[in-house]
Amino acid sequence: MYLLDLEERVDTRGFFARNFCINEFRDQGIDFTVVQSNMSYSKQKGTLRGLHYQSDCKEAKVVRCTRGVIFDVVIDLRPNSVTFLQYDLNELSEFNHKEIYVPPGCAHGFLTLEADSEINYLVSAMYSPELEKGLRYNDTILKDVQWPIPIQIITEKDLNYPDYDAPLMYYQ
Repeated sequence: MYLLDLEERVDTRGFFARNFCINEFRDQGIDFTVVQSNMSYSKQKGTLRGLHYQSDCKEAKVVRCTRGVIFDVVIDLRPNSVTFLQYDLNELSEFNHKEIYVPPGCAHGFLTLEADSEINYLVSAMYSPELEKGLRYNDTILKDVQWPIPIQIITEKDLNYPDYDAPLMYYQ
């Protein structure tokens, strides 16, 4: 995971910030090509989305909250990674201008801390419904994640992902 703080150039009009620069990613050794840009809007505070990933381990994301506030969770599901099963927790908001890079093979989800939250994603691979997988928010491997507010809205699909069993179950 890689947290990006946007560098603001402030003047009397407000500010300017570059929210994506391929050179910054390359400087960190990250090969990231954008093929799709997506937006997610949640009407209500306490909406949980995720944790989602693509089973072919090819999709990376850059996630930014452009309206509202979210509690963002990324967990590494790559069995050969030095950060396997470690997770990263961040608050992203329209005001802190932070972005998170989610590497391929990691699951991502978020909980809205305010109503009317909007999230933008830059994605490195086309979405494939047949490759969609998920990790339940209350799975035992996430037992130490303290969700900051009660979950009010979650889809049946996100609520019913199977228990995490073995690293390879998600990539077969």
